Amino acid sequence: MVEQPTSGADPAGEADGVVEALDRPLPEGVRRKVVQLAADAFGGLTVGELPAQLRQYARFTPTRRAKFAGNAMAAALESDARFRQRIGERIAQAQPELAAALEAGSPPAAADPLDVAAAAYVLRPTGWVKLVQSAGEEVQRADAERADEEVRRERDRLREELDQARGQTRAETERLRAELDAARKEAEALHRKLRSAHSELKRGEAALRKVAAEVDAVRTETGARISAAESESRRLKARLAEAEAAVEAGRRAAREGRSVEDMRLRLLLDTVLDAAAGLRRELALPPSEIRPADGVDAVEPGRMSPKDIAARALSETDPALLDQLLALPQAHLIVDGYNVTKTGYPQMPLEKQRLRLLGGLSMLAAQTGAEMTCVFDGAELAVPVLLAPPRGVRVLFSKAGVTADELIRQLARAEPTGRPVVVVSTDREVADGVAKAGARPVASALLLKRLSRV
Repeated sequence: MVEQPTSGADPAGEADGVVEALDRPLPEGVRRKVVQLAADAFGGLTVGELPAQLRQYARFTPTRRAKFAGNAMAAALESDARFRQRIGERIAQAQPELAAALEAGSPPAAADPLDVAAAAYVLRPTGWVKLVQSAGEEVQRADAERADEEVRRERDRLREELDQARGQTRAETERLRAELDAARKEAEALHRKLRSAHSELKRGEAALRKVAAEVDAVRTETGARISAAESESRRLKARLAEAEAAVEAGRRAAREGRSVEDMRLRLLLDTVLDAAAGLRRELALPPSEIRPADGVDAVEPGRMSPKDIAARALSETDPALLDQLLALPQAHLIVDGYNVTKTGYPQMPLEKQRLRLLGGLSMLAAQTGAEMTCVFDGAELAVPVLLAPPRGVRVLFSKAGVTADELIRQLARAEPTGRPVVVVSTDREVADGVAKAGARPVASALLLKRLSRV
């Protein structure tokens, strides 16, 4: 116990100006009991009688108040003498006999030491420190006795469990020994059977090796025969396939040659007949070349010179020239598609370029009746173009590894000599190549001008 001078803050006062104080923290059990007493007496105080830090807990239940405000109430009881006095008054009203006994310095012998210590700590009678300390020691002794009792009970329980475990272990050991003896006997019997089976297995393996050798010999002989037969069969099939291919190639060559030549000859014949009919209509030739008037002496008008005829010919950039070429009998117009579209409207996407050109060619085909083929470069296409060809226009894409220029030259070479073939392209190599095949090349600008009039 430590005695300190009185500061005058405790309204209850201390005897002879000496303040009693604990020289160690409250025992935990006493502290919990003090907090519980303060929480129970808390509700009898007004908000104004509470310290500022405890007013927020005024509406809490005692249980919640002890749980959430325990530390704050313990600190207030220790530091705020007025708050401690008010709590002590509520405790004295609730437990008057205990309060009177503590004030008299003779606490009841049958009272709980925790209750005595907690009430003494709040009421602070003379000698309260000794009461708190003795209560704490009593609680510690009680806790130690309870701990010893629990240890004894736990030790007895563990001994009982150990005895039971030993009994079970002995029983389990006996059972395992019996099972082990039975297993040994069974293992010996199985070992004898295993030796017998091993001997039989060796005899079987020897017989199996003998049979396997015989099977291998038969299989080798059979395989040789089958291989020879398969080789002969493949040779005969190869010769048969070569013969069939040769016959089919001969038939196809004869059939294709005849059909292609027939088509070329018929197309050329139609061209000649149409040209003759056109000449007959245009020239309107008389039945006889000599007329009686030719013998009359007179002055004939002057004839046009080749220079005058050239002056009257159409220009290479005049769209009427294309009309004249397409008006020829059986005329075939071959168009270099992208060459024309990239000359006329290169800023448009390729799909829209194709659709615009094919729409114009369809209308031109309807007006002239000429055969029209439009060729696009398809060598770099990832997938085939889905396109519905317009009426009167054949649309072709070049295969992989073949350019559109080469496809145009193939189309020009496929036509019979004498048929009017007009190729529209600004590419000089294309123009020279189709000219060698007998076709008439014209510039892309000429077709664009003609289509602008459609």
